[in-house]
Amino acid sequence: MKRLLIAVLILLSTSLVAQEKMSVDTTAVHSIYGIVKEMLRIISGEKGKVRDWDAFRNLFLPAADFTILNHDESFSQPAETASLEELIELMQDPYYDQGFLEYEIHKVVDEYNGIAQVFQSYHVKDIEGEEELGINSYQLVNFNSRWWIVNVVWTGDSNGVDVPYKYLGK
Repeated sequence: MKRLLIAVLILLSTSLVAQEKMSVDTTAVHSIYGIVKEMLRIISGEKGKVRDWDAFRNLFLPAADFTILNHDESFSQPAETASLEELIELMQDPYYDQGFLEYEIHKVVDEYNGIAQVFQSYHVKDIEGEEELGINSYQLVNFNSRWWIVNVVWTGDSNGVDVPYKYLGK
C-alpha cells in the first residue's frame, strides 16, 4: 500500500510539473481578451523568433480547426482547413522564421453562457513586405475556469473587399 501511495504521489507531481511547463500566462486563458491576445503574441515574431508551440497548444481544444477562406479562383476549394498540429507544422516553415507579424486592430466580442464569438480585425506584415488587413473569427468555450479556443476562421482583404469600419474600431 505504501508503495502504491508513493507511486501515485510521484505520478501526480510529474503530471503537475508537465502541466506547469506547458502553461501559458495564467491570466491569459482566464479572459477572452487575454487568450486572443496570447495567440497573436505566440504566432507573431521578428526574424529568428522561436515560438512556444506547447504554450500555443494550451490555448486550444485538441480538436480545434483553423480555416482560411480562399478568394483566389485558382484554388479548387473555397476554404482550406488544418488541424492544430497541421497548423503548427505549417508555421514552422522557414517563411515564418524570417519574420511574420500580426497585430490586432480592433475586436468585437459576443459572449453568452460559456460560449463566445470574437471578430478580430488584424494587420499582417511579412518579411517580403507584403501587408494585409483581414478578420480572424474565433469561437471559444469556457470550462474548468478558463477559456479555450475551439476554432479560428480568417479571411483577408486581398480580393479587394475592405474590412468593414465597425471591425476597424472606427
